[in-house]
Amino acid sequence: MYPDFVTISPVPGSLIGRDLEIAKFDRWITGCLRGDGRAVLIDGEAGIGKSTLMRTVCLQAAEAGFTIYRGAGDELGQALPLLPFLDALEVRESTADPRRRAVLQLLRGEFSAGAAVDAATAASEHLFALIEQLCEQSPTMVVIDDLQWSDPTTVALWGRLARAARQLPLPLPLFLLGLARPTPQGDSLRALRRAIDPGELVRLGPLDAPDVATLLTSLTGARPGTGLTRLASGAAGNPLYLTELVGALSRGSFLAETEPGTVDVVSGAPPRTLSAAIADRLGFLPEQARGILRTAALLGVRFAVDDLALVLKQSVTDLLPSLQEAIAAGVLADTPEGLGFRHPLIRTALYEELPASVRSALHRDAGRALAAAHAPVERVARQLLSADDPSGLRLGPLEPWVEDWLAEAGPALVAQAPQAAVDLLRRATTGWSVRPASEVLSTMLADALFRVGNIPDAIEVATAALDRVTDPDLLVELNWIHSQAQTQVGESSVALEALHKALANPTLSARHRARLLISVGRAHRMVGQVELAEKAGEEARAFALESNDRWALAWALHILCIATVTRGAGAESIPLFDQAVAATADELSLTDLRLLVQLNRAVALGDLDRYPEALEAARDVRDAAARAGSAIRLAQAYTSLCELYFENGQWDDLLADLDAVPDDARDQASACQHRGIAATVLLHRGETEAGLRNLELSEAHAVRVGLRVIAALALARALRFEQEGRPEEALASLLAYLTGDVEELDEMEELLPDAMRLALECNDLNGAAHVLRLADEAAARAEIPHRVGTAAYCRGLRDGSPQLLLQAAEHYLVAGRPLRRAAALEAAAARFAEAGERTEARSAFSRALDGYHALEASWDAARLQNRFREYGIRRAPRVKHRQARSGWDSLTPTESKVAELVTQGMSNPQIAAQLFLSPRTVSTHVSHILSKLDLRSRIDLAREAARRAEPPGA
Repeated sequence: MYPDFVTISPVPGSLIGRDLEIAKFDRWITGCLRGDGRAVLIDGEAGIGKSTLMRTVCLQAAEAGFTIYRGAGDELGQALPLLPFLDALEVRESTADPRRRAVLQLLRGEFSAGAAVDAATAASEHLFALIEQLCEQSPTMVVIDDLQWSDPTTVALWGRLARAARQLPLPLPLFLLGLARPTPQGDSLRALRRAIDPGELVRLGPLDAPDVATLLTSLTGARPGTGLTRLASGAAGNPLYLTELVGALSRGSFLAETEPGTVDVVSGAPPRTLSAAIADRLGFLPEQARGILRTAALLGVRFAVDDLALVLKQSVTDLLPSLQEAIAAGVLADTPEGLGFRHPLIRTALYEELPASVRSALHRDAGRALAAAHAPVERVARQLLSADDPSGLRLGPLEPWVEDWLAEAGPALVAQAPQAAVDLLRRATTGWSVRPASEVLSTMLADALFRVGNIPDAIEVATAALDRVTDPDLLVELNWIHSQAQTQVGESSVALEALHKALANPTLSARHRARLLISVGRAHRMVGQVELAEKAGEEARAFALESNDRWALAWALHILCIATVTRGAGAESIPLFDQAVAATADELSLTDLRLLVQLNRAVALGDLDRYPEALEAARDVRDAAARAGSAIRLAQAYTSLCELYFENGQWDDLLADLDAVPDDARDQASACQHRGIAATVLLHRGETEAGLRNLELSEAHAVRVGLRVIAALALARALRFEQEGRPEEALASLLAYLTGDVEELDEMEELLPDAMRLALECNDLNGAAHVLRLADEAAARAEIPHRVGTAAYCRGLRDGSPQLLLQAAEHYLVAGRPLRRAAALEAAAARFAEAGERTEARSAFSRALDGYHALEASWDAARLQNRFREYGIRRAPRVKHRQARSGWDSLTPTESKVAELVTQGMSNPQIAAQLFLSPRTVSTHVSHILSKLDLRSRIDLAREAARRAEPPGA
């Protein structure tokens, strides 16, 4: 839990047998100071010398000018997120640093009800930004030991930092160092090992025979004899075992000088295993000291002396003699941050001396003592989560004090570690208690279950609690959870029944009615009952104004915004969105809601073809979400930008942002949409392998949660079928989606042009008539340029009218949708050619080809040229478009500009500000640049650019 600053080494003097590794780290540290950031994982069994090598490396780095930050995983803390980074970066209860304070607020659950915040992921965002900030102040080394005990969020953050290490700004780079044993190995650590560059994975093996002899000489002060050498061979080259073996032999007087300068075993039975050797060391401690150390072992490998005193109900002064004995015996190591066991195996040996049932009881006692002293939530939770019975099953109901502690600490625990909260809250709520805290705990349990995705149990707990809860605040919160969960499983009617039952209570205040009506409005909206959603929104707004509840007012306005957009009055929604944003202004607790409102406002602007405003709004949300650490909103902002980039033809920017947020940080629908759009772009560009890979990912996200096929996936599937020469299947995949009513037109209108074209090609007149009706209805609901263009395009195709198709192209030009404009020009050219009007056909053909080339839609361009050869119309491309897949010529215009700014020494945030991109997007561009140029770091890029700039023969 605390940083491992242990400086005691079992090996006196220099590190033996690791000269190659030390030399390698020396080169890496030197290179890092020149701007070549580095991420290294040291791997090896317990006792092999990972920590000793790490301490040597840290000394090298400190001497070179690095600031060192160290943390470590802990077996007891695996259920709690980010503890190694929190300790390494000194995220404490009292801090003036805004980043560290934001992390604490997130992990304490200090955000508003209904916020879509994954506290651990959001805190991870802030920690990443904090490390970037530290790298701007000095060369920085971050060390995380015992990664095998770290939670998945910690491992994921380490992996993300590893990818970023080479891209942080010159000349103050990041050296990231991790240490791990081969076992245990969870999925996240296994994936991390696979992702590490083989050249940066340092596997420590056993010492060879000469190094073992050198180590024995160093430990004993003399040359080892044959007997000692033979015994040492059983240690399999493990330095810790060798050290403990010599220590045991020395304590038992089994070693003696057998001839001048030689020491050997003279009598006795030395320990045959490492565990036995450690037990021998512990056996020389007085029982009082050993008892104190057993209690310390309950607290972890590293512990605070104050915590130990609390648990033992003694003063630090009383403990001091025993602790000093343990330090002198090499069991504990004194550090500036507290005490720690010299090696985790020593702690394990003491811990396992206690019977399992006794350990369990002692963990509960330790938790109680820490809770009474108001220790941080994670320190109490570690003890309670470790209180298992001997069979490994969780215990039954916890003591009453745990209910009291959970009632106070529960929100923070639910926020940062919902699965751990589920484990504890289930035990605390087994059977209904007459104590008032039970209602609070049941609400927390329902919330935690919903957060971990256990929707059936969340519904069960919330439903049972709703029959008992009388407190209005809890009633509102439970209904919020219950309605979200029921809606997610398609049972909105059940949610609405519970909500109307709650609203029937005549004693509810206006504030509580407003909040319940918001859940009513959201439930109606999810099942397409737009009028009822709007009615609930209006009622909620009235009650919110009456009670001066800004949260409820903003939510009510948001419901009205979405309802207004859904019924086709998108332009009317913008003032409502602006009112909702204003309602959340300058209120920290409403940050998440403000991001949601701004995000949907950006989408609405895009639907109105107001792309400059829409893109600016979406980028603002992206940047604000990154600052707030809201992972969900950040992912949603990138998906919205992806849609806008696709429609507006900014495909290079779309692909640059593709992996800015990992899929597992997105909800399944968003990930499905994002990958589907990427697949469509890549297939248009002729990058079939990458396109099909993204299509497969999109389909996997849809299947995972049983999603109805969404528009982006349907579009990508249809394009794949068409490219495979299966137009009937392409049409079927689109028509299967175009079965909804008019309220779903916003979702489906992107499919209409391709569906109309394919229907006519496949001679499906009924399908064509259906698509044309939908296009006309969409245009009639709102005369937005792209909708009018789609209606003209569909009618022009049906009627064979090139004039209508040219009109469609003009509407798409006004709308800012270049792919659709090129398709309309292609269709017009074909109609002109069929009518023998070659001049008009050639003009439309050329403009269509220019449009496809501008998008680098090579598949479309090739199809167009092949199609028009039969008309005798061909033209060499007038625009230069990229063919190279590597080298400087393969860089996109944006990548070329980013490369230029990198070589000028600008950091990612500086480049982002200059190019109006996000730092994540710049990071992605840098990764693509390095990959295309076959370089490994920014400094290599700077050198290569300087070399290219040299005149020939220089």
